[in-house]
Amino acid sequence: MKKFLIIDSTILPSVYEKVVEAKEMLRTGKAKGITDAVKKLGISRSTFYKYKDHVFNVSEGMIGNKATVSFLLNHEPGVLSSILRILAENKANVLTISQDIPINKIANLSITFDMSSMELEMDAFLTILKRISGVVRVEHIAME
Repeated sequence: MKKFLIIDSTILPSVYEKVVEAKEMLRTGKAKGITDAVKKLGISRSTFYKYKDHVFNVSEGMIGNKATVSFLLNHEPGVLSSILRILAENKANVLTISQDIPINKIANLSITFDMSSMELEMDAFLTILKRISGVVRVEHIAME
């Protein structure tokens, strides 16, 4: 189980705040991509990748019951079904599903689910989802 601490950012190196700011720039579209965000903030890509899954604003780092995960999927029969099966096997309760029409045989999918009954940590769960045949990319978007 992960342990979270709330620390006054004034005692930390500024790089942590810059990583959080880069994530926000990406989320809101103020940066075209990771390279653009880190260049604007004066940090390296390796620094961003090193800390991006470990530093959060208070609201995004709080342990919650709902999570939203974004996927890129190959347009193949059974991919969505496999994702839903993994969610059910891990006691995740689907709240919403939004899937776009496939373009160039790739579809965007967003699933929000209740994770209060799950026994796995999010990182381990995302690793399982990434291994599903037909899943091109998985990204943890939000947690409440």
